[in-house]
Amino acid sequence: MTQTNLPTNGNPSPRNTTKNKFILLGVIVIAVIAGLFYWNQHKKTGSAEITIGISPPFAKPLLVAAEEAMKQGIRIKLVEFSDWNTPNITLNHGDIDANYFQHQPFLSNALKETGFKLKPIATGVATHVGLYSKKYDSLAAVPNNARVVIPNDPVNQGRALLLLQQAKLISLKDPNNHLSNLQDITANPKNFKFIEVEGPQTARAVDDADLVFSYPLYLRLAKTIDPNKALLLDDNTNTRYAILFVVKDDYEQQHPDKAKQLKEFIKIYQTSDKVKQALNDDIGENLWFAGWK
Repeated sequence: MTQTNLPTNGNPSPRNTTKNKFILLGVIVIAVIAGLFYWNQHKKTGSAEITIGISPPFAKPLLVAAEEAMKQGIRIKLVEFSDWNTPNITLNHGDIDANYFQHQPFLSNALKETGFKLKPIATGVATHVGLYSKKYDSLAAVPNNARVVIPNDPVNQGRALLLLQQAKLISLKDPNNHLSNLQDITANPKNFKFIEVEGPQTARAVDDADLVFSYPLYLRLAKTIDPNKALLLDDNTNTRYAILFVVKDDYEQQHPDKAKQLKEFIKIYQTSDKVKQALNDDIGENLWFAGWK
């Protein structure tokens, strides 16, 4: 029989205590190393996900592109914003990788007002805009003193006024100024009463106003009127108002791998037949065109 010699006070020997401490320390070290390895792997996995801030009307075709990109190992997360200010604020803070909701005139104005360091990395689709009414079947039928809804931001208000000028309903001081505002109207023969609302809300104003400037994407989302039933569509087919993929100025330098994957995703968005079909279904085949061509 083996006898274990204990100190007279009944406590374990110093040798055993030291041994136990080393064992415990080893377990802790192994646990820390395993934890760091797991955290590092999790971080790598998380960093591979590219987050894009969008307006809700752009979601469906982008989701189709994201599904196509996943087949190539590119993970895209879409975050929807209901207004036109937060996506740039969030991007400037570095909380998302890119956003997709604005055209160049809007971006230029936003940068002027905020001083944010943002830039386009690629171009997406361009859509026509129109004048809509549930009350009248033609522009000629719109009466004097009609309530006309236009966007309240400087850029899209200018776009609305250009379309009203195209319709020969108003005249502008500078017929080619895409940043015209209400003060630039030189002739308003029907004495229209202009109501200014946030751009996305123009789609819902169709239910109440006499005439509304709005966007096919937002009208389809709001389900207030068929986007194809415009009393007049703009005749603009240049890419000034094409929607842009926007990133921070230093994004490609700070995140070269993600920037490369983002560009690959954008290429899928621009070239995939499935995305093209989604755009036709979601916007209307005759209401959009490729801004990158």
